[in-house]
Amino acid sequence: MDDGSRRQGTRVFKKSSPNGKITVYLGKRDFVDHISHVDPIDGVVLVDPDYVKERKVFGHVLAAFRYGREDLDVLGLTFRKDLYLASEQIFPLEDSEPPKRPLTRLQERLLKKLGPNAFPFFFELPPHCPASVTLQPAPGDTGKPCGVDYELKAFVADNPDDKPHKRNSVRLAIRKIMYAPSKPGEQPSVEVSKEFMMSPNKLHLEASLDKELYHHGESVGVNVHIANNSNRTVKKIKVSIRQFADICLFSTAQYKCTVAELEGDDGCPVGPGFTLSKVFYLTPLLANNKDKRGLALDGQLKHEDTNLASSTIICDPSQKENLGIIVQYKVKVKLCLGALGGDLVAELPFTLMHPKPEEESLPPQRPPQLTQNNNDDSVPLDANLIQLDTDGTTGYAEQDDDIIFEDFARLRLKGEADA
Repeated sequence: MDDGSRRQGTRVFKKSSPNGKITVYLGKRDFVDHISHVDPIDGVVLVDPDYVKERKVFGHVLAAFRYGREDLDVLGLTFRKDLYLASEQIFPLEDSEPPKRPLTRLQERLLKKLGPNAFPFFFELPPHCPASVTLQPAPGDTGKPCGVDYELKAFVADNPDDKPHKRNSVRLAIRKIMYAPSKPGEQPSVEVSKEFMMSPNKLHLEASLDKELYHHGESVGVNVHIANNSNRTVKKIKVSIRQFADICLFSTAQYKCTVAELEGDDGCPVGPGFTLSKVFYLTPLLANNKDKRGLALDGQLKHEDTNLASSTIICDPSQKENLGIIVQYKVKVKLCLGALGGDLVAELPFTLMHPKPEEESLPPQRPPQLTQNNNDDSVPLDANLIQLDTDGTTGYAEQDDDIIFEDFARLRLKGEADA
């Protein structure tokens, strides 16, 4: 087997400032929340020292909740709330301070490939930062959508508080994501009953799901059992999946949106003394809800690569206000009894998330290598890297040529002039 077929290069995203004087290199755009910690944001900035001269290069990571359009910002009032900000000086390196963290293997390789004008950076997000969530805009809306977004920025300035100029700054949209837990919760089930005047017994409804955790694109199986011991008739059964989005800003507001629904006439009407058992299958998909403004979606890097927002896992209820947007899903089963009988309703909460990729099953962090390993036969595995050759048969020096640079995709929506 030749080297070309056995080995894949390391994909690295890059983006340059409009004047080309600084370029940011980043190993990935999605940073995973492992509950106990979040993947660090580390990369390299290539600087033109003749342009920077006596000035400095700063970097910052900003998590913000945008709740209004940018073009409506007037009189210095912005429709956004900053949820988290980290900042550091990237260039020149401060000799008085020891390095905050050893270089990752990718940073070592980039510094070797890019030369002496490349400088590393490192940011660490706290565990309770919000996940990237976008609220679906209306068809005619332009500009950045509302929601929680993360931005990595590198810019040239004299002080970190100076307003960056567009020509010598780089802005990259990144995402903080969370994958489905390895252990799902208990199987959801509920029993409800309703009494009626002049009726000796009740109308009884049992509903359950086949499991508690579903992945995006999976069908949700809803088991419904009706025991009608009343003197009323069940005329219709409606089953729906609703998304609940709690906006935790200055005050908590909740938005509900139906993302899948089904009406069942088969087996109806269920008259007095009869029973009915049936399974309904619904699939919550963004493709069927493109016209619903305000629907919560997973954070976007490009217009096409998103889906319904994943469920929010709340580990510490006291930190709710820091989560920005809390997303939950519930199945609603409604028995329609007509104008005089009213309805009987049951709700079942469940979790909707992405499965954890295969490589994520590896330990998320390991002590990075301080120096190059002199033994070419043992190449360490770094979980912060992507598409690395780790079979231990390729020398370190050869691998430096395997870096594949890919332009960083801008956050664009239809009708948006510039991200």
